[in-house]
Order: sequence, then structure tokens, then C-alpha cells
Amino acid sequence: MNADRDTRVRHSRLPTRFIARLAALVPRPKAHGVRYHGLFAPNARERAGIVAGPKAASKAGGADGTAANACTTPMSWMARLKRVFAVDLRRCPHCGGQLQVIGAITDPGVIARILKHMGLDGRLQARAPPSALVN
Repeated sequence: MNADRDTRVRHSRLPTRFIARLAALVPRPKAHGVRYHGLFAPNARERAGIVAGPKAASKAGGADGTAANACTTPMSWMARLKRVFAVDLRRCPHCGGQLQVIGAITDPGVIARILKHMGLDGRLQARAPPSALVN
């Protein structure tokens, strides 16, 4: 009878023991998830010899200096759109000529008037369901 009671107690504690072991793996709030030890540790003496430093800027930059400070400047919204949606706003979709941004409209009232003038009400239009992907 005593052996049956021990088995029941042991099996009833298994979920609690599992949760306790799982909770030990959760990092503290606002703590880094990755820790480096040995040569990769931040204060290791030989770290500079094995870890690559920041990339050196090219001295042969263009006339506008884009290549010279490409590592330090944030990405423009045109470059972000090109990266995410594969839309190149620097090229005309009709003739392929180079376009230049002369301004950006951010005022909601002006945007509403432009959309109204174009015959668009600004609401999302219904669209067809996506087509099946073919590999």
C-alpha cells in the first residue's frame, strides 16, 4: 500500500517538476538572450584578433558620397520599398528613365483631396483571392 502511494505522489509531481525545469530556461526580463564565453566574451584579451571589426568605408565613393558613408546612414524609404516590395521608385515604370523625389505628402487632408480628385475615395478596394502558388 505504501509503494502505491509513493508512485502516485511521484507521478502527480511530474508536471510540477517539468514546469520548474522549463521555467529555469526562461531568461530574466530585459536580459540578453545570447551570452558569449571564452574568446567571444566582450572583455577577452584576444577577442580583437578573431572578431571582425566594423567594415571600413570605401574611399572611392560617388560624387554624392553615398558609397563612402553607406554603413553609417540609415536606409531611405525608397530603398526600403525596393527591398521589401521589389518596387524601384527611382525608375519610371513606363520608359525606364530615372525619377527624382521632389516631395512627400503627409497631410491627411491633402491626401484626401488628391484621392477625391483622382476618383478614389481612399477606402480599400475589394480584390480577388490570391492565386495558387506554382513551383
